[in-house]
Amino acid sequence: MSPSTRKVPVSTSFERVSRLSTGYDVREVDDFLARARAAYEGRDESFSPSEVTSASFSSERGGYSMRVVDEALDRLSDAFALRERDAAIAERGEEAWVRDLTERAETLKERLERPAGERFAPGREGEVSYDRDDVDVLCDELVAYFTQGHPMSVDDVRRAAFRRRKGPAGYSEAVVDVYLDHVADVMASVP
Repeated sequence: MSPSTRKVPVSTSFERVSRLSTGYDVREVDDFLARARAAYEGRDESFSPSEVTSASFSSERGGYSMRVVDEALDRLSDAFALRERDAAIAERGEEAWVRDLTERAETLKERLERPAGERFAPGREGEVSYDRDDVDVLCDELVAYFTQGHPMSVDDVRRAAFRRRKGPAGYSEAVVDVYLDHVADVMASVP
């Protein structure tokens, strides 16, 4: 299916949590997904596909199930990545696309080759950071994925959870999150 005919795999009628539970704000989610759909269909050039991975929503009682919406956002992110892949292949050819993807993967792999405990910037004083050991375990799995074909899915990266630390005792959350978004983007681009 060409990028122009492929449909965005996202429904805007999500499962809701009970009135006593907290979910995502229904209006915010619906508005965001309407913008994303318009962008995917080429009707909104102001929307960037990177907004999907950085999307956040307020919470409300009886809102949309957070798990279900997060899974839909993952599918949407994959759809944008595949659309970008298809467009790049159509424009420059498959060899150029593979070369670019390989270069991106090599750039990501360079950080993974740093010694454990030194792969990312430390957290800032007074801010919450990610446990270095937890992040390094995931990084070791990514090294095996990139170098030895270790089986791993993009969801393994997206769903990774790390214990919390304070400030410089851990890795900076923002730096790790951006890096893992890039890793997920590369992984999602591979059919």
